[in-house]
Amino acid sequence: MKDAAIRAVRPEFWHDISRAHLNHTVRDGIPSFHTLDRFRPRTAALIHGLVLSTAVFSVTCFAIRYNSIHVLHMRMPEIQLERLRSSPASFQATLQPKGDSVTSALSAKAAVPLRSESKTRPRPATPRSSLNPLPQAPVPIAGQNGVALPSVTAGSNSQTSKSWSRLRLHHVIDAAAKNLRQHYAYPDVGQKMADSLLAHEKNGDDDAAGDGAAFADLLTNQMRDVSHDRHLELAYSHEPLPASRFDAQGRPLGPTPDDHARYRKIMERENCTFEKTEILAHNIGYLKLNSFPDPSICRPTAVGAMASLNHVDAIIFDLRNNRGGEPEMVTLMAAYLFDRPEYWYNARENTTPRSWTQSPVAGNRLADKPVYVLTSNRTFSGAEQFSYDLKMLKRAILVGETTGGAAHSGVFYRIDDHFGIGIPETKPINPFSNTDWAETGVEPDVKVKAANALETAVKLAESKLQKK
Repeated sequence: MKDAAIRAVRPEFWHDISRAHLNHTVRDGIPSFHTLDRFRPRTAALIHGLVLSTAVFSVTCFAIRYNSIHVLHMRMPEIQLERLRSSPASFQATLQPKGDSVTSALSAKAAVPLRSESKTRPRPATPRSSLNPLPQAPVPIAGQNGVALPSVTAGSNSQTSKSWSRLRLHHVIDAAAKNLRQHYAYPDVGQKMADSLLAHEKNGDDDAAGDGAAFADLLTNQMRDVSHDRHLELAYSHEPLPASRFDAQGRPLGPTPDDHARYRKIMERENCTFEKTEILAHNIGYLKLNSFPDPSICRPTAVGAMASLNHVDAIIFDLRNNRGGEPEMVTLMAAYLFDRPEYWYNARENTTPRSWTQSPVAGNRLADKPVYVLTSNRTFSGAEQFSYDLKMLKRAILVGETTGGAAHSGVFYRIDDHFGIGIPETKPINPFSNTDWAETGVEPDVKVKAANALETAVKLAESKLQKK
């Protein structure tokens, strides 16, 4: 009966095994193994198996889609695939010892700071991606009254998320407008920008912003459309801006004694970032400088470096890795290149008697020597000021790449834990041009790859000296 039942159910897989095979053993007593004869499944078995597999697969997919499969009383969540959009560049608040009286700078982790390292060209008009971003966890934002404001969650369509977004947007817009009225260098223009921001909000123009960085870009463009001032910027920092490092008005506090001590140690260890001084062939001087450090600490190092090159016939300043620094050091170094005081444009300061170089420098012999400045897309801020002014004064030939475009954005005012606004409060006079290097960078006179800039500058200097 048992054999008959099995044969009735699975006849395609049942075969008789001969007793000869079963009784066969080897002489040493070790069991032998046998395989069944080769066979092919019947057509009916294949059809049954295919139908059964298709049915199980369909039921499984249907169950996953509607969250209806329970295994050991565990619910399987719905699987939803969404296309990814590249996340916006995030910003991290850092405090620089003294550089701008400890101005709060926003340095980009992936692309672009408060006119700092990564945004090196003008912004486009804030394009919006058609791809659906993955939902992001809300980051609480502390308002001026200490109330936590939920962050804008990209891709949220709920009424609650919309109201949260509007509350947060209104808070930032209102604070930005207030700061523009109080602090912008030209009060009438500041009022117009504030009115424009509020009008855009009323018209719902800001609702399209899907995240903090996009919202900051949108408001920055709205302010610049009115003022045409490329130094204005609303900045977003992915990392929190600690309120303890800002005063009651939102301005960065000065450096602490510990900040000064750490800065001094770093400068002593790095020779004040004067990396190399060398006299090349044909008596060409070479100075590689990676920042413009605080002259109250590094003046002796600067004076010594320039003295070591005082007798060269041409000088090359290598600023390809120079991130900027102290305006006072920029002016101090430039003083060696003139035999009389020259106006030195600085986008950060009002024009005063200090806006001229302290030339001539006693005992200096470099005032009439050919000057070459090496630049790259990593040349920023104070190094761009040095390059820009020398180019405008026709005192140097710039060799290399267009610089980073990091003109200073004025005084930084914290709005909340993640937003702040850079507002120019000075009225510097630029006698050279209606624009400077903000976002566009400084164009070199001789464009070559940064890696080839030194070799090119040496050839230019040699050719110049040979003509003499």
